[in-house]
Amino acid sequence: MKELKKTIERAWDERSLLSSPEVKKAIDAVIDALDKGKLRVAEPTGNGEWQVNEWVKKAVVMYFPMQQTADI
Repeated sequence: MKELKKTIERAWDERSLLSSPEVKKAIDAVIDALDKGKLRVAEPTGNGEWQVNEWVKKAVVMYFPMQQTADI
């Protein structure tokens, strides 16, 4: 996960990397982990508060421009 986080943070800071296969693979891995329940954008800390995983949130935001859109 640390390597995914590092890749996502680097792509967030330098958006031109979005076309890189490495970044696409990292973003897809994050989305897959979210779908499988292995990652969460926000999670309870145990003391009644929530912690936002900013790097996961960034991956979700960057996922949308990578996808083709179509009218339904």
